[in-house]
Amino acid sequence: MTRILVIKLGALGDVVQAFGPINAIRRHHPDAEITVLTTKPYALMFEACPDIDAVWVDSRPKWTQPGAWLALRRRLRQGGFARVYDLQTSDRSSGYFRLIGGGVEWSGIAPGCSHPHANPNRDAMHTIERQADQLHMAGISEVPFPDVSWLDADVSALAPAPPFVLLVPGGAAHRPAKRWPADAYGELARRLVATGVTPVVLGTAAESDAIEAVVAAAPGTLALTGRTGFAELAALGRKAAGAVGNDTGPMHLLAIAGCPSVVVYGSDSDPALCAQRGPAVGILRVADLNALSVDEVWRKLAEIGDLPGHES
Repeated sequence: MTRILVIKLGALGDVVQAFGPINAIRRHHPDAEITVLTTKPYALMFEACPDIDAVWVDSRPKWTQPGAWLALRRRLRQGGFARVYDLQTSDRSSGYFRLIGGGVEWSGIAPGCSHPHANPNRDAMHTIERQADQLHMAGISEVPFPDVSWLDADVSALAPAPPFVLLVPGGAAHRPAKRWPADAYGELARRLVATGVTPVVLGTAAESDAIEAVVAAAPGTLALTGRTGFAELAALGRKAAGAVGNDTGPMHLLAIAGCPSVVVYGSDSDPALCAQRGPAVGILRVADLNALSVDEVWRKLAEIGDLPGHES
């Protein structure tokens, strides 16, 4: 049996957007055994994907761990892969090309690989178009939009009665400029409550300060701090009237799951390269997120969402 390796280590937004390319790889190699090499946070999600046969977890060894590198090289070489699709295309994943040895077809940007993504403008392309272009150069002409309909969970114990709107006020702690202020989310939550919509705030314990600020500002808000894995996020997104959040991985998942999603951008990231994609996505970008008004976000949510009293 032909064995294929797909490399996708992270992060969440990039992982979710890779499910279209992975489906294209499956269609191109219908009888192959497809293994994904990823990192621990995404292993269970990849295991649930019907296009994947096996999942390997990469411990991402440091350069000071020669034993771990030797073990990784041994595993890659013993995998018997005929072709590798490096969808991560980082310095690390490109280095795995040297580890795996000769005789293996490789799609990526590693120097000397058999199917290089040789487009000089690749770094100026959105992730979805870039990966489709990479696969086209490897002989795969059709790449569908990512489908995560298989990612589901019973959220009856989490979701309030409809209508409800999901709020994602957190984000990477080291990039505060990517966050719309928590008090702005709080004002948005108050407006939702006033119109009969339950705000549902999502995030991890590391984002509890922002979440608690929203809850304090708008009595009637439901916080699901630390209670939503990837499957629960997708399931909630399918039931929600809409979502508003910062440029974070969960917003990528919600958008692709079909949730009408408003995503706010400051100057720290460029939606031309990494915007959330989905059937109903509104992107609002300003130089300084502190200057983005609640009125503007509300109008965009009313435009694309399913709020009572508003026509989408």
